[in-house]
Amino acid sequence: MSLSLFEPISLGSLTLKNRIVMAPMTRSRATQPGNIPNNLMAEYYSQRASAGLIITEGAPISPVARGYSLTPGIYTEAQITGWQKVTQAVHERGGKIFIQLWHVGRRSSTAIEGLQPLAPSALKEPDKVYGPMANGELGMIDTTMPKAMDLSDIQNTIDYFVIAAKNAMLAGFDGVEIHGAHGYLLDQFMRRYTNQRNDQYGGSIENRIRLTVDVCNAVANAIGSDKVGLRISPFVSSSFQQHDSEMPKLTLTLLKALAPLHLAYLHLSENIGNYQPISDSFRKQMRLLYPHPIMLAGGLTQHSAEQLLNQGFAELFAFGTAYICNPNLVEKMAENLPLNTLPNDAHNTFYGGGKEGYTDY
Repeated sequence: MSLSLFEPISLGSLTLKNRIVMAPMTRSRATQPGNIPNNLMAEYYSQRASAGLIITEGAPISPVARGYSLTPGIYTEAQITGWQKVTQAVHERGGKIFIQLWHVGRRSSTAIEGLQPLAPSALKEPDKVYGPMANGELGMIDTTMPKAMDLSDIQNTIDYFVIAAKNAMLAGFDGVEIHGAHGYLLDQFMRRYTNQRNDQYGGSIENRIRLTVDVCNAVANAIGSDKVGLRISPFVSSSFQQHDSEMPKLTLTLLKALAPLHLAYLHLSENIGNYQPISDSFRKQMRLLYPHPIMLAGGLTQHSAEQLLNQGFAELFAFGTAYICNPNLVEKMAENLPLNTLPNDAHNTFYGGGKEGYTDY
């Protein structure tokens, strides 16, 4: 008998009503000043509460962790209070919700918070970020040369992740997802071309995964490992960077180190941007080293997700773009109804703005 996406699954003490997950997506609707979650965001997430699990957009864990304007933080009392509106709205509709804890590392600009970005090494990010332009409007701006983190910066960062996780519990979240993917801080530490350190956090594979493992351990100890997920994207690289040939080996080393923690899940982002496909043989290696729940995201369809589920490669499947214009995605999939597709001008409503393209789809 084949497994179904619509069957419940337990993550530690938490039971999800299905295996369909709303993937984290930056939407930049927080209220200024203060980057505070608001009623519009509560409506947006509650509309999608039929998902087995919602993972919020990335929430910066501190001012220096922020790399994009209008993203809701999780480090002030006002932000905690704002998020309480979101979690209450989702829970009232029977949903479960994790917050994604975010530190962008070098992918930031001093113009956003008046702070120099932090990174493993003093290497400038060649991409642009969403922030205040010279004319006072928001748009894509150049990044700033980061400061290479010293050991006190690293310890402070671990502490900020822990404080943010505790704040998330106060805000009513069911758990947290640590963002270790897509070229942000933890991913920067794991990759050779962004980590040129020669201390215990650089050089060897074991050293380059150390911060990710340290953060996961610290957060798990603070709120319980069954309330902690980790997102990684080892086979996705920035369009301007070559793939790191050591990432397959690093990934397996990381999974072996994390397996004893019994995290809620490992979230693998794949098949987007400049990516390399993951072979079935590598997925089998991952499964041998990591027998706990795995979540996949990136270019999935209902059919491909069900195939991966029944091959035993993953238990949870996250959908991003489809959730922008199909808040009732679970119901549509269950009834084999056609999905709405994004119009050509949808990108204009991805970041910033009001209800259009957000709650009014």
